[in-house]
Amino acid sequence: MIAKAGNLPYASLVIVLTGVWMSGKAWAADEDAYFSELPIVASVSRLPQRLADAPAAVTVVDREMIKASGARDLNDIFRLVPGFQTYPNNTEAARVTYHGLGDGDYAPRVQVLIDGRSMLSPLFGSGVNWATLPVALEDIERIEVVRGTNAVSFGSNAFLGVINIITIDPALVRGFSVSTRYGNQNVRDYTFRTGGKIGEVGDFRFTYRHQNDDGLTDRHNWIDSYRSRLFDFRADFVLSERDNLQVSMGQIEGVTQSGRLNKNTLQPDPTNPFRDVQQTNSYAQLLWRRAMSRDSDVQLRYSYIIDKSSDAFSVALPGLLPITVNQSGDEGVRHEIELQHSLRAFETARLVWGGSWRSDALRSEWALRNLGTVRRDVGRVFGNVEWKPVQWFTGNFGLAGETDSLAGTHTSPRISTNFHFNSQNTVRLGISRAYRTGSIQNYRGHEETPIPNVAPYRPYYEFIYRGNPDMPAERLDTVEIGYLGDWRDWRTSLDVRLFSERVPNRLYRIDLGDANVPKSTVPIQDVRIAGLEYQFKWQPFESTRLVLNQTFARITSEFLPSALDLPNSELTTSTQRIMEFTNNSMPSRSTSLMWMQKLPLGLEFSLMGYAQQAMRWSSRTVALKYRRFDTRLGYPFRVGQIGGEVAFTIQSLNGAHNEYQWPEPEDPMQKGGRIVERRQWLSLRLDF
Repeated sequence: MIAKAGNLPYASLVIVLTGVWMSGKAWAADEDAYFSELPIVASVSRLPQRLADAPAAVTVVDREMIKASGARDLNDIFRLVPGFQTYPNNTEAARVTYHGLGDGDYAPRVQVLIDGRSMLSPLFGSGVNWATLPVALEDIERIEVVRGTNAVSFGSNAFLGVINIITIDPALVRGFSVSTRYGNQNVRDYTFRTGGKIGEVGDFRFTYRHQNDDGLTDRHNWIDSYRSRLFDFRADFVLSERDNLQVSMGQIEGVTQSGRLNKNTLQPDPTNPFRDVQQTNSYAQLLWRRAMSRDSDVQLRYSYIIDKSSDAFSVALPGLLPITVNQSGDEGVRHEIELQHSLRAFETARLVWGGSWRSDALRSEWALRNLGTVRRDVGRVFGNVEWKPVQWFTGNFGLAGETDSLAGTHTSPRISTNFHFNSQNTVRLGISRAYRTGSIQNYRGHEETPIPNVAPYRPYYEFIYRGNPDMPAERLDTVEIGYLGDWRDWRTSLDVRLFSERVPNRLYRIDLGDANVPKSTVPIQDVRIAGLEYQFKWQPFESTRLVLNQTFARITSEFLPSALDLPNSELTTSTQRIMEFTNNSMPSRSTSLMWMQKLPLGLEFSLMGYAQQAMRWSSRTVALKYRRFDTRLGYPFRVGQIGGEVAFTIQSLNGAHNEYQWPEPEDPMQKGGRIVERRQWLSLRLDF
């Protein structure tokens, strides 16, 4: 059940009542002046819409917020979005989740797009590898985050939300820019960017970035470090009065550490030695747009992506010749083509429709042993209609159909009604259904591990995971109520989302207790997520911006009879552990606050505060309750023809905190944990 207003925390009531008080004058406002200073977004229905007309809640993170946050890593930005949790790259991949259920290494339930290109990879379990996202923070124009399912517009894995990263127009980049960061924990970052004209019809932008740090502190039997190199190029061409072409390509290489010390001797473990995990993402994309008329345009996009990973090492098994193990020695390739047409169907209605075809191929000697390259084809059609028959009402209806060579066919509908009481107060009611299909590994996986119990020259391989070709898609049913207040006279806005989400067949990888069919992914739980989240923005003075986000949520679950009937499965001994993980896979309360302040002498100051209750990232780890403060002080300058900025940034200003740990020691700051300690660096940027 969604919490009643009387049970809401005091802070939430203060915010909501403040909004009601501020709207008093708005009721008397001239309704003919019907416009909003809230941003235009296109990430919900694929139609450019005011936030007040959109069928879902959206958080927009602009360039100023990205810079003020002091973030070095993209995933850190999402601490500023209600309902999101994240932790940094370490010996495990960074994760970003929305509303929990974050099992697996790469969190596949949130779609991530860069200029329309999906970053969900066939190599990484249809999830996102945040260590190899080919975009520099300096190149991001804004990030539109859809808080809620959007499978209608962006496919089955836009299950719980969408992160749409929109990069800066090359026409806005001129000359040369170089920047560096230098700080403790071996922070050593370098960036070079240039842009200019290509003849009379084009503009280009090129970015090179190198990042390096020593990661989180070693408190147990592992080491941590991260380094990456990024090359990114984009060029935009005006082909005619109606035609534009965008060409982009790039590559990022990320290197993290893997391996462990022996827990008893604290000496290197020969079966799991320290080694580099090398991962790359290379891509190319063409995007053509044609304006058919004032109210109609066509867009055609083709993208090619290849992901690679390797951590090869040798293991000497007793009585056998050494064998080479490469647990992540994989390659995933994706081709995608998409056509979209938007038009004004009637005076009161706009329509966007289209279709796409995607071909994925995965080769993995570890997860798909002896299967060679496994292929998957996905075709989909989609459509969204915005209907505004009168000034006080906006209706949105969307429908998408998807056919998958591994997962079958699914249909996702959404309907939303927005009631505009006036230009400053809107209430949104919405219902939707979405599906999440599994990865290639989930359907066709054939994972084995070597064990030393046979003839000298050939180790025996034992099954540890087998795909489930009959695995159903996860289903999500959502009901939500939203309120959007935009009080321009007070430079204030309030976005509230009250939600009830149900996943009646949550998928989970478990040990089935069968030597012939070992671990597999099956439906095990009926999960319900309910709560309230809001975002409050206020600019009391021209020099001051405040952003407050909070989420209050509760997850409940029960096991499906079909899962409990599995006689020898992991559930017979681990029901309580798995249920605790599900029910605590997001914190019951989380808060973020950003204060951006322009100071005398041209100084720019920002302070960020983050707090969340305890949660679980997996069934065997726990993240303790913590508070964290980051701060940044910058000084933009210009000397003759040279401009730039010098800045000082501190993360975890208030000291170390635990991001997550396993097992659960008595003193989580001493062993078994991932400890984020204070990190600070000085940065310098020069623009020529």
